[in-house]
Amino acid sequence: METENLSYPWYALRVKSRYENTVAIHLQGRGYESFLPLYKCQRRWTDRFKEIELPLFPGYVFCQFSPLNRLPILSIPGVVHVVGVGRTPIPIDESEIAAIQAAAKSGLSREPWPFLQVGHKVRIEYGPLCGLEGILLDFRGRQRLVISVTLLQRSVAVEVDGAWVRPMSQQHRACSGRVSPEPFPQTSPA
Repeated sequence: METENLSYPWYALRVKSRYENTVAIHLQGRGYESFLPLYKCQRRWTDRFKEIELPLFPGYVFCQFSPLNRLPILSIPGVVHVVGVGRTPIPIDESEIAAIQAAAKSGLSREPWPFLQVGHKVRIEYGPLCGLEGILLDFRGRQRLVISVTLLQRSVAVEVDGAWVRPMSQQHRACSGRVSPEPFPQTSPA
């Protein structure tokens, strides 16, 4: 059992389909710090609509542990493997996991989103997500901040107020790889 989880990095655990809650409960029962971000979704049954909670990252649970002592983690029912390269676990970037945790605690509407790498990066200046950075999108008339976990190639969209955001400086903006040519000087026909 882990006693001092705070010094360990966060790792993503690949789990069997629909085992996310079970794995998170087992991890907590064994003394590990786990994180399973959820979102609310309406599903239709034959006679009614019901609001249920689903994982923001289906098939993944985040956990803090020592990579040298991962056997107790791998023995939990439903855990497939620790995400990494080969047999070497790769930790989740601290700023990315902190952003996902802040979004989950904010109480704002959120949902899974396709992974994005290119776009206008913004910084949230006000509200419950103050200090977070992400990509701002306009979807169905509502502005959303897209927060990504690069290792998993997955993203989450959190609904934000447009007045909360500030564009990041040019040097921090993601590059699309395209260089737009300078406009040619206008000359009038002689």
